[in-house]
Amino acid sequence: MPPVKQTILVTGGAGYIGSHAVMALQHAGYEVVILDNLVYGHRDLVEKLEVELIVGDTSDRVLLDELFATKKIAAVMHFSAYAYVGESVTEPAKYYRNNVIGTLTLLEAMVAASVNKFVFSSTCATYGVPHQIPITEEHPQSPINPYGATKLMVERILKDFSPAYGLQSVCFRYFNAAGADPNGLLGEDHNPETHLIPLVLQTALGQRESVSIYGTDYPTPDGTCVRDYIHVTDLADAHILGLKYLMQGGETTVFNLGNGNGFSVKQVIDTAQTVTGKEIKVESSDRRPGDPPILVGSSEKARKILGWEPQYSDLKDIITHAWRWHQQRHG
Repeated sequence: MPPVKQTILVTGGAGYIGSHAVMALQHAGYEVVILDNLVYGHRDLVEKLEVELIVGDTSDRVLLDELFATKKIAAVMHFSAYAYVGESVTEPAKYYRNNVIGTLTLLEAMVAASVNKFVFSSTCATYGVPHQIPITEEHPQSPINPYGATKLMVERILKDFSPAYGLQSVCFRYFNAAGADPNGLLGEDHNPETHLIPLVLQTALGQRESVSIYGTDYPTPDGTCVRDYIHVTDLADAHILGLKYLMQGGETTVFNLGNGNGFSVKQVIDTAQTVTGKEIKVESSDRRPGDPPILVGSSEKARKILGWEPQYSDLKDIITHAWRWHQQRHG
């Protein structure tokens, strides 16, 4: 008889990064159940993946208890969070309720059901304004917005749950997730859209008049902000490695996930013009408060411990895959 596949619960699996992780789990031989409230997720992405979708919320303890009682869940990957930094400033209650209380409810349900392996989608926003570049996992965490604060709170909860309840976790602190499935099946589709690469590509498609550059006088080579863009497929692969690490008895820890090098806003726009063959109109605006000049992470720990090797670190590849998706989705 073939071995019984382990079932992984993926919260937020109908979203951008979550759906790519679901596909990676399938390729790695796992069964998947998605829990998503579809506030920002896309049902059609789940249908493409042919995965069971439970429409519901992580704050619904009755639903969670039933789910864990009826499905033999081996581990949980947790992507369901609100992630708009600006909105977190104007509506912090929404963020603390969903990102912290929703996650705590999920963790308590896991403990009650003796499910003790958890892969958490965290963020480099927990670091705040960096003191050194590249940022390592030991860098002080001092978030400058409620979004980053909610993720840091969950990291602290997980750190405390490990000795108290034996719940082992891996936290992945992402830098800028970007790109799309190289085969064009999945991609990024936020509403509203706030990420640079999709905004640039929407401009190339004629859906926007122009793309804004917030600050051209930073102490960087071309005066624009430098960010670490990591391909979403590489992110998904890291989650499989993190899951396997926990399955093999790994202890609670955190990893940065980034390219280890940065690209400026102007580099992104120039590369997009090359990839799309279209002129992209640019508007220069003032700096936004709280935007550090450079955000680049060190992923040495993930490479060393998990054996993670990003496959798509070239900016042209990242934008080419994203362009293919945007033409198909919005063209």
